[in-house]
Amino acid sequence: MQAKQHTSAQLAAAYKNACMAELQALKPGNVHAFADGHGMTIYDFINSADASAGLIAQADLTVGERIFNAVEATQKAVGMNTNLGLVLLCAPIIHAALNCGEALIFQQSLSNTLKQLTVNDALLAAQAILLANPAGLGSAGENDVNHKPTVTLLEMMQSAQSRDRIAWQYSHDFSDILDFGLSRYAESMSRWENQAWATTALYLGFVGNQLDSHIVRKYGEALAELVMAEAKALEIQYLAIDNPKLIQKKLLEWDASLKSRNINPGTSADLTVATLLASFLQ
Repeated sequence: MQAKQHTSAQLAAAYKNACMAELQALKPGNVHAFADGHGMTIYDFINSADASAGLIAQADLTVGERIFNAVEATQKAVGMNTNLGLVLLCAPIIHAALNCGEALIFQQSLSNTLKQLTVNDALLAAQAILLANPAGLGSAGENDVNHKPTVTLLEMMQSAQSRDRIAWQYSHDFSDILDFGLSRYAESMSRWENQAWATTALYLGFVGNQLDSHIVRKYGEALAELVMAEAKALEIQYLAIDNPKLIQKKLLEWDASLKSRNINPGTSADLTVATLLASFLQ
């Protein structure tokens, strides 16, 4: 991805646009314009984006400060965890974009950002995670967020990468997003020239090709594998048709089925938002 110079205002707008675009797409199991769910409404997510956009993109902050400030503002605005995962993903992307000089490509700036993360970044991220209190958080044997971190944020994420796909991004230079995500979204936009359809294709790609770690934390790998198989079957059908409206009924039926089982592929939704943000920055 070629480097471009972005202001804080531009990045705040790009972040908010990514959040809004994700909400307009039909994403089975998550909150979207077609259906609320899990005790949350689309307005909770809109208010969360409004509350966090300016803070996550503010100039002269560390990655940890971006994460904590955005999550704290979200809690004050809606009083629930609507965006912890996407904030954890978008904060380094925005930081890299703000600090990407003309001599750097974006991927290099992001890699540098991750390598320069500090213990204080880990402390602030851990505080944000505890403040958001995500479902299935539990405890960990190494670098548990319930205890004051003594390692950098990158090291903290590396220790969690086997059980959390968001942490895995930190350990692998966000390759799910920059490799698979951007490619799938670009191909889908080229094919349909419809942002909502392309976003659904992107989301189904994430759910259908890897275990959603939010589901794994709450219910275990067996159920996550079942959901992945269900998504893969729909993804194949979705990509095989010229008009995605023809499969909308099936997607809505699966959406209702997932929500009736209280299943939320939340990590896949977070990866979707982060990919949209990265795409908007190109």
